[in-house]
Amino acid sequence: MVDSVARREKPIVLHVRVMAGQGGGPEKTILRSPRGLAPYGYRGVCVYLHPPGDPGFSELRQKAAQLDAPLVGVPDRGPWDLRVLGAAYRVCRRLRPAIWQGHDYKTNLLGLLVSRVCPARLVSMVHGWTVEGRRIRFYYRLDRLWLRFYERVICVSEDLRAECLRWGVRPERCIVIENAIDLSEYQRRLPPEEAKRRLGLDPVGLVIGNVGRLSPEKGLAGLVEATAQLLEEGQPVRLVLVGDGPERQELEALARRQGIADRVHLVGHQPDPRPWYEAMDLFVSNSRREGLPNVLLEAMALGVPVAATRIAGVARLIEPERTGLLVEPDDQAGLTDAIRRMLTDAELRRRLVQAGRNTVETRYSFQSRMAKVAAVYDDLLGRRPLSPG
Repeated sequence: MVDSVARREKPIVLHVRVMAGQGGGPEKTILRSPRGLAPYGYRGVCVYLHPPGDPGFSELRQKAAQLDAPLVGVPDRGPWDLRVLGAAYRVCRRLRPAIWQGHDYKTNLLGLLVSRVCPARLVSMVHGWTVEGRRIRFYYRLDRLWLRFYERVICVSEDLRAECLRWGVRPERCIVIENAIDLSEYQRRLPPEEAKRRLGLDPVGLVIGNVGRLSPEKGLAGLVEATAQLLEEGQPVRLVLVGDGPERQELEALARRQGIADRVHLVGHQPDPRPWYEAMDLFVSNSRREGLPNVLLEAMALGVPVAATRIAGVARLIEPERTGLLVEPDDQAGLTDAIRRMLTDAELRRRLVQAGRNTVETRYSFQSRMAKVAAVYDDLLGRRPLSPG
């Protein structure tokens, strides 16, 4: 009885997001937030708008259960499904949240509408406007317009904060809290050779890898082309792409045209990609647009050297020649050169691994991030901070 009363007295934070399929990087943060906020006296609840019958939501529910994250599902039949407004209102009336935290254009708009009748302080987490497409760009423009009405806007990188300021968010309301990971979950268990063997990969050849959505903004075609070039030069490499998305068929066709289909492995969505990270000799992010990708933090924490494009928060994470290599976006020759250099220089890989893990440990721990997020809530609610015991 005492415990249930204590739970009710904790201010409730709703983390609200739209998701289809398996979701993306933000889910890694959102689902861990309730547990991360608990030491600071908050009760987190994850609310997901999802297509009815979407099998991806069933998988999300399993992940939430594993992480002790309360999860509420709201059927969402598309951008103009007005029924989600009533559903969101009923969730707020039942839970009476102190904080509504939106994570995308639709949930940011819902927060503005619901807060008119169900008071909650408004916070938005800006992960980045990265997905391509005319319709999505239109939604992104709307999102930037109504962010100015939010009381706090948390951005995962400095460039996103600068963009929010350009769109009218007041500087004192807009702060940067970078992504982070739970280091206890990202400890290498196997050397690359054994990890490859367990996954059915050649333990001798070198593996270039990537984890994430297979979509044009990720620049994955450039990885296929770089792999083809290195194979032509006689390098014993193969490419492993972990994830799914709209560009899968195009990437498979490109590998066939390059004559390297047997060296390019598209293994699909993996609920736990950690064994695949451990099999990689090099993790490469060739994205054109990102905030601060969790996958780079995960690779570095698991002892995989990284190369990435010089964009957004990536340039702050990676110090060239010390924690990784940086290349310019859409620079195919530069990308291939960076991969070639890392694959042929074992000493460079060793140095990058050591410095990369240390960087994540000292600057990107999840516990430190959640303390900063809780401080934002405390300030907004005029609440005395709690020190985790």
